[in-house]
Amino acid sequence: MPAVQTITWEGALSGHARLIEQTLLPERTEYLDVRDVPGMVDAIYRLAVRGAPAIGVAAAYGAVLGIQNETGRSVPDLLRHLDEVCSTLAAARPTAVNLFWALERMKRHAAAVAGGCADGRALAEELLAEAQRVHAEDADQCRRMGEHGAELIRDGMTLLTHCNAGALATGGMGTALAPMYVAAEQGKKISVFADETRPLLQGARLTSWELNQAGIDVKVITDGMAGRVMFEGRVDAVFVGSDRIARNGDVCNKIGTYTVAVLAARHGVPFYVVAPVSTFDAATDSGDLIPIEERAAEEITNGFGRRTVPEGVGVYNPAFDVTPAELVTAIVTEHGLIERPNMAKVEALLRQAGAMAPAS
Repeated sequence: MPAVQTITWEGALSGHARLIEQTLLPERTEYLDVRDVPGMVDAIYRLAVRGAPAIGVAAAYGAVLGIQNETGRSVPDLLRHLDEVCSTLAAARPTAVNLFWALERMKRHAAAVAGGCADGRALAEELLAEAQRVHAEDADQCRRMGEHGAELIRDGMTLLTHCNAGALATGGMGTALAPMYVAAEQGKKISVFADETRPLLQGARLTSWELNQAGIDVKVITDGMAGRVMFEGRVDAVFVGSDRIARNGDVCNKIGTYTVAVLAARHGVPFYVVAPVSTFDAATDSGDLIPIEERAAEEITNGFGRRTVPEGVGVYNPAFDVTPAELVTAIVTEHGLIERPNMAKVEALLRQAGAMAPAS
């Protein structure tokens, strides 16, 4: 099991969220206490908390933070205020669908229970309980994805992963790293190549840190080395996570994932995506329609405090790219695998999971 827990709720109602401050890793392990909505928006935007499932959990707790000190309002007024809070949180990151999924879930739950709440405090307590259910369900989903994915891993395999899709990116043991943790629990000896994942080095700073903490053999390579290690026959399979999966199986993930997928296809290496059903966006037909967040140029020009690009030179900094479904060997979910995904297969799994209306 991973040795970290990226997010917790401290106390009861009127408590706060506590996050691992991921921008400081691996040099320092410090915790960030988030006590209000602006603090949660800031934490999500600047990647103090990151990874689609963890952002969803953080958003759910953010909704609680937004109303727990407003419980003197009437229940109808508090519901209107919750809508405003959720709109503010939704603006923090445009790509990770779990953010919007969690906020919609919190609003639906509030609307469903409001009639039975005597006052604003009762509604706030209901929302805290719902946020804690979101968190617990994510941890359970991570375990189930890990068990399904571990079936794809044989003893002695070397795996490659991009970005960070482990415990630091979820409310549990991770998405892409969960099969590795379960495989290790099963006694399988594995090793992992972690792409640096430029420009913010989530692979070098975070993935290598948590795999090392868990006692799994890990080596960091630059993004540009992935093709070489595949060419040398050093990689048996690729495991990555996702921030949004379109209805046709196109996968949006951290920038550079598409490159890894193309290289894997060229070298005959299986390319697996591990993500919960909440990461699927049934309203988006294909990856072409997924909004891609473009982040500040300073992440490239002045990464980690030192200028590496000449003054006056332009920068293009998309945070994500889209891998077409045709390059995906299988998507691993908590409900099982979607092999060679396409729209029909994705819709079938979403219906099985109760995340999509039955076909008429």
